[in-house]
Amino acid sequence: MTINCKGKLIDLSSPRVMGIINITPDSFFEGSRLQFEDDIISRVGLMLEHGADFIDVGGYSSRPGAADVSETEELDRVLPVVNAIIKNFPDCILSVDTFRSGVAKASFDAGAAMVNDISGGLLDREMIPTVGELGVPYIIMHMKGQPQNMQEKTEYEDLLSDLLKYFSERMALARQHQIKDIIIDPGFGFAKTIEQNFELLKKLDLLKITEMPVLVGLSRKSMIYKTLKTDPEHALNGSTALHAIALSKGANILRVHDVKEAVEVVTLFNSMNS
Repeated sequence: MTINCKGKLIDLSSPRVMGIINITPDSFFEGSRLQFEDDIISRVGLMLEHGADFIDVGGYSSRPGAADVSETEELDRVLPVVNAIIKNFPDCILSVDTFRSGVAKASFDAGAAMVNDISGGLLDREMIPTVGELGVPYIIMHMKGQPQNMQEKTEYEDLLSDLLKYFSERMALARQHQIKDIIIDPGFGFAKTIEQNFELLKKLDLLKITEMPVLVGLSRKSMIYKTLKTDPEHALNGSTALHAIALSKGANILRVHDVKEAVEVVTLFNSMNS
């Protein structure tokens, strides 16, 4: 199971770690908010040193109820950071976290190698055709609605069946546009209650029926800190515990704020299964 990132083949049969770089003033986890280039480069360097396989850069906060920002503002946030990361770490495999085709195209031109779309192409009809033209891997996440209203849309006939139907439809459209490398993300915390998030984690292995690599974004999310009656700043241990469960359920990529700890989980998981 491999993906092609600008000519570099990445084997996902062994779990990989994606480090999160948030260039937003209102990300749900305060410790992940970065505004200054020196701080961003330092954080990326540390993540790569700790073993991150991918770096995911986002300039649009997708936390529940987050304020909308224009495409121009998102570009102003993202492009200087993409340029700076590629300049300082030319071998870095960079993903751009956006649902806008214009941001995806501009980031690719600046050196990004992957598109991570929380909407699976539903918020911008040009996204899937654009990704097909770019020839990059495409992460399709499940969400209903938009970040501003997604937590009002938690009704499902059957959670896993509905997700599988969604991915089947989005993958078919992606294939029509010659997207070869597809990764699916079930969207923990997006249009799902805490109970639904745990149901999804419990049944995560059922997503393997798609035969696509699975990315999991659990890091410091509300299903962890609300269950533990704490806050995102104190949710690292809970994140690590759920990352181990996700790997046991077949996750191929962990998208995380804390790379060192996630890489340790992967190392132990690989040792157990060697």
